[in-house]
Amino acid sequence: MASRPECACGDTSALAGGKKRIIFPCAGTANVGLISNEAALQLAEEGYGVATCIALLGSGDPGLKKRIADADEVVIIDGCPMTCGAKIANAQGVTPAQHIVITGLGIDKLYEKNFTEDEVELVVSAAWEGRGRPGETYAR
Repeated sequence: MASRPECACGDTSALAGGKKRIIFPCAGTANVGLISNEAALQLAEEGYGVATCIALLGSGDPGLKKRIADADEVVIIDGCPMTCGAKIANAQGVTPAQHIVITGLGIDKLYEKNFTEDEVELVVSAAWEGRGRPGETYAR
């Protein structure tokens, strides 16, 4: 029986130059949770960092913890003021360099799955611009 390959979630070795970042989107099912995931995937495609499952972080996976230690930055993209992603990171002893809360960018939380590309782009731009860094304020 073949062995299963190790999960490469959070593997920043594939990033070309720049800072090694791990991006954790929230796992919400409202529109802002879906935007969070879509923005993280787009950021990964653009070479900003590697998108990784917040549930894996919550599990305390030792391989992921090592990859976090080797990364330059951790970015949490939470959908709403509940900040579940940040709470999970905090419980695992991880302090994000950036913490973006989508509702703080002026996007309302709706219990539906509809969202626009412009909303995703707003979150992506916020990450690239560093608007989730401590001391930064969101533009409204």
